[in-house]
Amino acid sequence: MFVILVNYVKPLSEIDAHLEAHRRFLDEGYAAGYFLASGPRVPRTGGVILAHATSAEEIKAFIAKDPFNRAGVATYEIVEFTAVKFDPRLQLVVQ
Repeated sequence: MFVILVNYVKPLSEIDAHLEAHRRFLDEGYAAGYFLASGPRVPRTGGVILAHATSAEEIKAFIAKDPFNRAGVATYEIVEFTAVKFDPRLQLVVQ
């Protein structure tokens, strides 16, 4: 499991210019089975993505395709963790 912290490094006007492409990228991540939840941080300084992949390298390679990353408007902190306690609704994902 991974928590991906997206940090904006450019003004929101530049972020917004890439927002639709970023949302399509998120859709691809959900369709591929990587992403479980995502949304903007409050205040809007970046975003958070809860993800699942077989390795950190796999998730890093996928995140490299994010239009925010390609445009240089955001940086990413990827935190890997082992879910030892979780809501039963996550049973299929955690195993």
